[in-house]
Amino acid sequence: MVSCPRCGGAVRPPDLMHTESRCDSCGPVPPLHVAEHIGPDIVASAVSRLLADVAAPPGPVPMWAVWPLLPGWTLTGVGWVGEQRGTVRATVTAFSGPAPVSGGPADLVLVAEEPGVGLGTRFAGLPGPDPGDSLADVLGSGAPHAKIRADGHPTPLWSVEAEPGRCAYAGEARGLWLYAVTWPADAGYLLAEDIVLRDLSEEVPPGMMYGAPSPYLHGKA
Repeated sequence: MVSCPRCGGAVRPPDLMHTESRCDSCGPVPPLHVAEHIGPDIVASAVSRLLADVAAPPGPVPMWAVWPLLPGWTLTGVGWVGEQRGTVRATVTAFSGPAPVSGGPADLVLVAEEPGVGLGTRFAGLPGPDPGDSLADVLGSGAPHAKIRADGHPTPLWSVEAEPGRCAYAGEARGLWLYAVTWPADAGYLLAEDIVLRDLSEEVPPGMMYGAPSPYLHGKA
């Protein structure tokens, strides 16, 4: 599935008059590509697309995964943002499992992206392509609201304003935006756990568990 990373709408491919894909609402955008299914072969294909992106300095955009998985959780989707033969500018992964408070179903989406892409703010329900004032308002407010480990390093995240029904955190890892968005909102307590992120472009854990495709990568967000 291919869509606009900012609004989820349809994108027109490049043609004789345009060198970039474009959305009728958002203008020129690199398209979001989401795999229709999920499994080891799908992840391997997405990773190979990242590793083929030799133009990306200093390396490919990471494709973050929670590993070890939280009990009862599964990987439910992967995607990337970029033209078919262009640089990958963002990646997204989705996970599903039991909510830490209610025990009901919950979903988590992780986004790594260059500034200006707008995929993370789309899932958070924020205006604009970057967290902007929403993050600036909390950066000076003291300690971060969540700490995870990405690439083995403590990585602070701050809660940013999000649409009702979800919880969103934003921060930085490897010089790129890192977003973590959960549904429902109280599933944000997941980030109080000892969450560790691994870059799937470096290694796909052989014990990764896969679940039904995430609705949040297929137009629900």
